[in-house]
Amino acid sequence: MMFWYGDGMNGWGWFAMAAGMVLFWGLLITAVVLIFRSLDRAAGRPVRQGPTAPEQILGERLARGEIDEEEYRRRLSALRSGEP
Repeated sequence: MMFWYGDGMNGWGWFAMAAGMVLFWGLLITAVVLIFRSLDRAAGRPVRQGPTAPEQILGERLARGEIDEEEYRRRLSALRSGEP
């Protein structure tokens, strides 16, 4: 029995209760998502440190077999000389 409201809550009381519930669940879900994202980032993939050097990309392509050694040497010399 509620002594100060008579029969029960008025319209503003219901609105405040509904808004509080939506706010509570929204904050809880947001916190859980942010925690899982930070844990996934920390334990998962390595963070890239910026753009990869062109010579490193060329070496990776040679290692994967996309280009042969002659093409690798030709492109490497073009990179080092600054020619297109």
